[in-house]
Amino acid sequence: MREISAAMITETVARLCVEANRDLPEDVACALRRAEAEEPFAPAKDLIRLLNKNEQIARTTQMPICQDTGMAIVYAEVGQDVHISGDFEAAIHAGVHRGYVDGLLRKSVVGDPLRRVNTGDNTPAIIHTRLVKGDQIHLTVAPKGFGSENMSRIRMLAPAQGVEGVKEFVLETVRLAGANPCPPMVLGVGIGGDFERVAELAKQALLMPLDQHNDDPYYAALEDELLELVNQTGIGPQGLGGRTTCLGLHIRAGATHIAGLPVAVNVGCHVTRHKTAVL
Repeated sequence: MREISAAMITETVARLCVEANRDLPEDVACALRRAEAEEPFAPAKDLIRLLNKNEQIARTTQMPICQDTGMAIVYAEVGQDVHISGDFEAAIHAGVHRGYVDGLLRKSVVGDPLRRVNTGDNTPAIIHTRLVKGDQIHLTVAPKGFGSENMSRIRMLAPAQGVEGVKEFVLETVRLAGANPCPPMVLGVGIGGDFERVAELAKQALLMPLDQHNDDPYYAALEDELLELVNQTGIGPQGLGGRTTCLGLHIRAGATHIAGLPVAVNVGCHVTRHKTAVL
């Protein structure tokens, strides 16, 4: 049994909060650079050039890449052979507090959805914990801005609507979003599960590297088809037109009930951020 202190978890989460807001994942940065090179529409190309310049400035000056430093989503894969000395969830919240306060990141969380009082330190975080084999803890912090989160949607399709219904819903979501999520966007699509699980699948899909495909060839082909269809909408970077509406799209699918076909689309902006550490 390996022991990991709550203090170490707090320190790691604090660091990841800051790093995730300053350094765009390399796969997303590469996709932006490739989009600039391949975008044929001049106004869109110039806009992507500015986005790439912003990414470079953030990385070199260690400033937040976006003014919306997001709500902290924390994924924890905890090895079954780990003993945590201290309060695990309290340690994560303390790490978010430290990262956002000491890291001078914008605090965007209100403690109650209707009374709207800011908590002042971006807590509480949203925590997803999963027990896995081994004696390590994998921590991922994914700050989620709400310009894109607000454009996310879920629909309970009838099974008879099938894959065509899924495609129609994804495209409808993109068209309704328009320029609001600061495109070029990143899309996570969840299919299956129940009302609760399908949204989780969609958010997990946003963590998948843009330079990788789904392990299942059927869903890999569907990812390519949907990405092409989304980019044919002509929304383009920041809604200026062009062919670069989406940098990447991933699907995560799960078992569901015979009477259901849940679908969720979690929309990410061009700074879809996350950082991971292993303890």
